[in-house]
Amino acid sequence: MTRLPSAGRALPRIATAALAAALVATAAGAAVAADGPGASASSARQRMAQVSPGDASHFPVEAIDGAGQDFTYMWGVNGKLESRQEGLGDLKQLRAATQIDTDSDHVYDSDAYFLTTDHKVILSKPLDSVHRQVASGWGEYDTFFSPGDLGGAKQPDLLVRDRQGVLWMYLAKADGSLTGKKKVGPGWGQYTQITGKGDLTGDGRTDIVARDKDGVLWLYKGTGDWAKPFQGRTKIGGGWNQFNLLLGAGDTDLDGRSDLLARDKSGALWRYKGTGRATAPFAAKEKIGNSGWNQYRIVY
Repeated sequence: MTRLPSAGRALPRIATAALAAALVATAAGAAVAADGPGASASSARQRMAQVSPGDASHFPVEAIDGAGQDFTYMWGVNGKLESRQEGLGDLKQLRAATQIDTDSDHVYDSDAYFLTTDHKVILSKPLDSVHRQVASGWGEYDTFFSPGDLGGAKQPDLLVRDRQGVLWMYLAKADGSLTGKKKVGPGWGQYTQITGKGDLTGDGRTDIVARDKDGVLWLYKGTGDWAKPFQGRTKIGGGWNQFNLLLGAGDTDLDGRSDLLARDKSGALWRYKGTGRATAPFAAKEKIGNSGWNQYRIVY
C-alpha cells in the first residue's frame, strides 16, 4: 500500500488558516479572500505529486467541534486513522463542508467547498492560493456535498437538497465556479442521510447512497450524464438507523475503491470498505474510532 508522504500533513493547517481569513473577508462583504502561503504550498504540492494514486480519490477525515475548532485525521499504514491534528481556524461560521479532488488526480490537495452560516459558498484551493466566494443565497438547502464528477467534465460537482425534498445539482467549471442549479428530482425528503464520494460500483461513474426513515440504505448508480445523473435506486440493506452520520469518504486505505464511514449513536466511528460491486457495494463494518466522535458537529 502506498502511504501519503508526511509533507501532506501540513496541508490542513494551510487550508484552515486561509479559510479563517476568508470567513472574515466574506463577513465584511468582500467577494475574494486573501491569498494563502504560496511558496510552502508549492513545495507541498511537489511532494504530494510523488504519490502513486489508485482509482479513487484519497482524503483525510476533517472534523469541526461545537466551539468551531477544526481537526484533521490523516490515514496511516493499513488504513488506520492517525492521531488528530489541531488546525488554526475558528470555524464557527461554517454550516457544512465537502472535500473535492479538483484536478481529478486522486491525490489529496486540501481543496474543498464550504457553506457558511450566512449562506455563501467558498471555494478553497490553498495550494493555488485560491480562496473565494462562488455562490450566495444557499439558505434553502439542508444537504450539501460533492460526490465527485457527475456531469462528465471531470470537475467535482455539488449536490444540494432543498427543504421541499428536491435534489439539485450544480456543475463545477474548470476554475471551480458553478453553473446555475439543475434539477435532479423531487422525493428526496424521504431520506435522513444522502452521501457518497466516487465510484461505488466499479463502472467508473460517481454514485451516491441514501438512507430512508426506516433505516434502509439505497444505492443510486451514476450515469455520467448531467441531464439524468442517476439510475433508479437499488436496495443495499436495512439497519442503518444505528448511525447518526454517514459519510462518503473516498478511498481511505488506498486499495482503489471508495469507502463509507458511519458514526454510531455512542460516538464510535466505523468503516464500510468498498467492494466495487453494485450487488454488494460494501464489506462488513469495522470499527476504526472509539467513542468521542459525537463531539463534532461537522465531519467531512
